[in-house]
Amino acid sequence: MKILIGISCVPDTTSKIDFVENNTRFNTAGIQYIINPNDEFGLTRAVRLKEEVGAELTVVTVGDASVEPILRKCLAIGADQAIRVDATPTDGFFVAQQLEALCQKNPFDLIIVGRESIDYNGGMVGGMLATLMGYSYIPNCVALQMEGQKAFLQREIDGGIENLQANLPIIIGAQKGLVEESDLIIPNMRGIMKARQKPLEVIPSLEVERVTSDITFEKPAPKGAVQLVDVDELIRLLEEEAKVL
Repeated sequence: MKILIGISCVPDTTSKIDFVENNTRFNTAGIQYIINPNDEFGLTRAVRLKEEVGAELTVVTVGDASVEPILRKCLAIGADQAIRVDATPTDGFFVAQQLEALCQKNPFDLIIVGRESIDYNGGMVGGMLATLMGYSYIPNCVALQMEGQKAFLQREIDGGIENLQANLPIIIGAQKGLVEESDLIIPNMRGIMKARQKPLEVIPSLEVERVTSDITFEKPAPKGAVQLVDVDELIRLLEEEAKVL
């Protein structure tokens, strides 16, 4: 069984976000990058599947050389090999096209991508890739079990959980619940040393027309000042200004 896990490198949530060049480009100076959390849930479940049913795990990302430390961390967590598509990702469709070209040359039984990345929150790549590949796509996946070539899944929907089964190959959108945060694997020294010996392949990107471009970025407006009042004043404000009492 061959599993491909898509990995996005995203800024740590503690990073201070800023823009340069008249707010047309994200300022990467001093930014600490991490594995996109939804992708890490998917990678962890894939490592467990490797232990349960036997599988070959490949991680892939679209990016420049700066993302390679993140791929090495994925190898230390338990992936067998890593692939970097040498390109700067501009949007979800561009990434989906790069992954589709890779999968056409080297088919996989199961493709796991994060439900969405925590930087742009587009949530597009899984569905677009499934359309390009002609595969079934199960987003918001919170459970996955394998029996031969059949997958038994659960996905989160409004008001509950939907139980599904599907024949391979399929694509799933991973999120918290597929594994819990307490299940995430922290690379140990042995894993880090082994990761140095595992293959990390760099491949050229597919030449495609880029259909979108960033015009400008805008940060949220700063929050207003906080006013501290006692209970009597709060009641007066609610009655006279907010007019909700």
